[in-house]
Amino acid sequence: MFKQTIHYSSPLDALVAVTKRLSLYENQQKMKSEDFFNSYNQGLLSDEALFIEWANDYRHYLVLRQELEQKLNYAA
Repeated sequence: MFKQTIHYSSPLDALVAVTKRLSLYENQQKMKSEDFFNSYNQGLLSDEALFIEWANDYRHYLVLRQELEQKLNYAA
């Protein structure tokens, strides 16, 4: 597995890209990302590369969503 850095022009662009990747995982694995993440964090799933990438993307999604929500609440 290799580390990849992607630069986005805005947090919203990043959120859209991560959400698309999460949707692919969900379709492949027939499981919602939130359910997967809860099971993964409880140690119920293996540490195979796919699950590690999915968990990292979901963590990234949560951070981006929180940042955008804070900006929207601040602007309101």
